[in-house]
Amino acid sequence: MTDITADEIEAARKLFAGPCDFVWGSTSAENLPPQQLNEIAFVGRSNAGKSSLVNALTGRKSLARVSQTPGATRQINFFNLAGRLMLVDLPGYGFAKRSRAESESWQEMIFSYLRGRSRLRRVALLIDARRGVLDADRQVMELLDRAAVSYALVLTKADELKAGEHGAVMEAAAAEAAKHTAALAQVQLTSALTGKAIPELRAHLAALTE
Repeated sequence: MTDITADEIEAARKLFAGPCDFVWGSTSAENLPPQQLNEIAFVGRSNAGKSSLVNALTGRKSLARVSQTPGATRQINFFNLAGRLMLVDLPGYGFAKRSRAESESWQEMIFSYLRGRSRLRRVALLIDARRGVLDADRQVMELLDRAAVSYALVLTKADELKAGEHGAVMEAAAAEAAKHTAALAQVQLTSALTGKAIPELRAHLAALTE
């Protein structure tokens, strides 16, 4: 991300440490909540570490555990962050046990959400750093391009890489992002376990508040 000051990091820490309450669960595009706050959505392949990242950002252990079996949930979960920002947890994709019909249903629901939310300010597209950008991720990137929604690639599980692999992994992800019209040029390599780059990511997202 761009250069961030210590003051911005501290302000973001305070914001994400504030109240963060589950307020709505949607199972279809017809059941979305009213748009009251700017929204940031988190999406990624099943097991990409999305729940762990959301919990690390907010300093909680179980915020993103409203959904049940990983990869099986059909629900879009909305969390009100201190009355200033809505965090939106989208269902995981690429789950092996999902049928083609289920996958198409997922895409229809998510695309309806993405293109219909005027207050959606950013999508954080989570990529497992060990795997890199896969075909399923590229399909979602194309969907986001079509919806004209600004998104950033956020690499997860940096702690499971060797130190010497970090640069190459980030360069590969940045090269993928450069191929897509709605993707931000910069990518972030994070670890929910060690806290790597979590403060910087918080500050980047906090800048999108009211």
